[in-house]
Amino acid sequence: MKNVMKKALVFWGGWDGHTPRECAEKYHDFLEKNDFEVTVSTDQNIYADKNFMSTLNLIVPIVTMSEINLEQVNGLLNAVRNGVGIAGHHGGMSDSYRKNTEYQFMVGGQFISHPGGITEFFIDDAGSGDPIMKGIDSFKIKSEQYFMHVDPSNLVLATTTFSDPVYDENSSISNINFPNSWIKGAVMPYIWKRMYGKGKVFYSSIGHTVSDFENELAWTIQKRGLLWATK
Repeated sequence: MKNVMKKALVFWGGWDGHTPRECAEKYHDFLEKNDFEVTVSTDQNIYADKNFMSTLNLIVPIVTMSEINLEQVNGLLNAVRNGVGIAGHHGGMSDSYRKNTEYQFMVGGQFISHPGGITEFFIDDAGSGDPIMKGIDSFKIKSEQYFMHVDPSNLVLATTTFSDPVYDENSSISNINFPNSWIKGAVMPYIWKRMYGKGKVFYSSIGHTVSDFENELAWTIQKRGLLWATK
């Protein structure tokens, strides 16, 4: 019998500062190497095409801010409810369509702030024992440390902890511009997975720009999340 290829939609747009085109290219190349037929689009009306959306196994959205009309968002959400997986990162998934709360409900969280801007911080395994985090304990990354409002029903895979400025001569971690002392010690869900209807949802806060995925552990987590979410 002839193998049926998996189908993925990589949709990008919104704010250019998050390098959506470059991220889309990286996702495209990975998925194509893993036997996906990949459609890359910048036309949001594609979400309203019920026939096309129903053929997908995976949706990868990369859109920061922007707006979405009712027909488009319903097409996206219905596809996921009916079993199409969705996986994404950073503001390209958690800071899209700020006025649409049902979209945020699907994602499982919403970006609120990144105190200190670009800084170095740790990402820690949340102890879920999930295969996505296999062999990955704690690692540091230089990026925006996202503060999120999150759904308590998420299965949290990794966290980050907000702290006061730190200096350690044996460490390069130095949050010298930390401005919000009242969140000191806050342990923030950073990577999670969840269900939305029949669809699997994966999200990672890593990925301010495509260069974040030069971190081998960050990219490993993202690749595993994409494959896990696939219908």
